Amino acid sequence: MRDATLPVVLIAGGLAMLGWNYGWIPDWNTLVALALVAAGVLILALDGVTKKSLVAGPILIAIGIGWYGHFDLGWHSRLVIPLIMIFSGLMMLVARFAPVPDTRIRGILAPRERDGEQKSE
Repeated sequence: MRDATLPVVLIAGGLAMLGWNYGWIPDWNTLVALALVAAGVLILALDGVTKKSLVAGPILIAIGIGWYGHFDLGWHSRLVIPLIMIFSGLMMLVARFAPVPDTRIRGILAPRERDGEQKSE
C-alpha cells in the first residue's frame, strides 16, 4: 500500500482554505479563546475537583472569556485584566479554604493501587 500522507494533507489543506475563504472557520482570536476555555474545561474534567484544578481550570476559562471579549466584543483591557486578577485571587482563596483534596485520589489519571496494598497517610 502506498503512503497516503500527501493526499490527506491536500484534502485537509483544501478544506481549511475553503472554510477560511467562506467564513466557516472563525478568526484566530476566536480560536484562541475557544482553546483556552476548552483547556480549562479539560483540566476540570480530567483532574476532577482538586485544589490545583479548582484554580487552573476556571482561570483558563476566565482568560478565554476575557480574550474573546477584548478582541471580538471590544472590551477594554483596563477592564478585562483587573477582573481576571480579582477572579484569580478569589479562586486561590477558595481553593485554600475549600474542603477539597490536594490531589485526585481515584480517577482517569490517578495511579492505581494494587490489590492488597494499603495507602499510608
